[in-house]
Amino acid sequence: MIETPLADGVAQVAVGTMVVAVLVAAVLGVVVGLLVGRSPRAAHGAAAGGRDEPDPPEGRDVLDRGATEVLAALRSAAVVAETDGRVVRASPTARTVGLVRDDRFQHPVLERMVLDVVADGRVRDEEHALPRSAVGGGTLVMQVRVAMLGDHHVLLLAEDRTEARRLEAIRRDFVVNISHELKTPVGALALLSETVQDAADDPDAVRRFAGRMQTEAARLAALVQEVIQLSRLQVADPLVAATTIALTDVVHEAADRSRTTATGKGIEIDVGPVPRGAVVLGSHDLLVTAVRNLLDNAVAYSEPGTRVAVGTTLRPEADAVEVAVVDQGIGIPTEAQPRLFERFYRVDPARSRDTGGTGLGLSIVKHVVADHGGEVSVWSQLGHGSTFTVRLPLAPDALATTAPAAPTGPPDEGAAP
Repeated sequence: MIETPLADGVAQVAVGTMVVAVLVAAVLGVVVGLLVGRSPRAAHGAAAGGRDEPDPPEGRDVLDRGATEVLAALRSAAVVAETDGRVVRASPTARTVGLVRDDRFQHPVLERMVLDVVADGRVRDEEHALPRSAVGGGTLVMQVRVAMLGDHHVLLLAEDRTEARRLEAIRRDFVVNISHELKTPVGALALLSETVQDAADDPDAVRRFAGRMQTEAARLAALVQEVIQLSRLQVADPLVAATTIALTDVVHEAADRSRTTATGKGIEIDVGPVPRGAVVLGSHDLLVTAVRNLLDNAVAYSEPGTRVAVGTTLRPEADAVEVAVVDQGIGIPTEAQPRLFERFYRVDPARSRDTGGTGLGLSIVKHVVADHGGEVSVWSQLGHGSTFTVRLPLAPDALATTAPAAPTGPPDEGAAP
């Protein structure tokens, strides 16, 4: 036999493969031993055809701990069952999400997968929407993989895909919504441009249609700008390069930017005193955008002759500061309030078209506030106005290093200013 470097290499690979196979088999044997709780002595007795010798109590404790540690180390929820579907071991995650209870699977589809694998030995890999509990609503989307573990046991691994599927649904909805929102002004611009062309000999008609084209173009520009802003919020973390922000600057700048529109509608914007201790960490520009969006929203849904108030209140017991925007507007129906911060959601689509709203303003507020470690909430009642409250964590030692003025906040929630 002629030896060549290639032959030597093939031989070495073959030897290496055999060694790896032996190691894998050994590890599998250890895992199986741990999971089924059998000692080497008991396994030897069973192989010899004799009766299994019970493990001493201390030996069973070690095996139980080992099986628990093995299952807990797995990222997926893990269950080991016997060939009749009875659960032998289950990871803490598997019990937490409700896959098993005592020694049985809680969902028939999982037991069916186990029995199918036992019947033909083929690995099953399926995705299932499982109820979160027997008494409540909601579902869990689980990617479930089932395979034989040795000759007498079956291993089930389940990965929670609920959040991934939710994000996929959000992305799909976003594409559908943005396509619809863009189609409206683009279609209007195309139609108006044709009309202007046909009315070239009528200066009054040209001016009228040109004004409408400007309105649609401004709406389109605002929509594109807010989509870009929202996409940036989802990839950037404002706290990575955070600076110390005095909310007095944020509130007054936001009010100044909204005042022109408010004055045009005959609406007054009142800004209450901002405590000197109202200092947070984050991005000045993003916080101004959030507060301005709340003010613009309040102005858009308020009647002429009313007023909008902005109040800032320190909450030292919670190491937080609150900025509330209160209006005397038309109010929001109770059933619509849980959806207010969804992208493109509008309580009154017709009014949003009249005001030029894009349906993204409150969604941007939610993202900005969440990225700063805070939360935004709403109180509203039809005919009695609305109060949007942003709560942000104070900058470290903000209260200790500054002497806060007597806080002057907005009226109590539920009271119109």
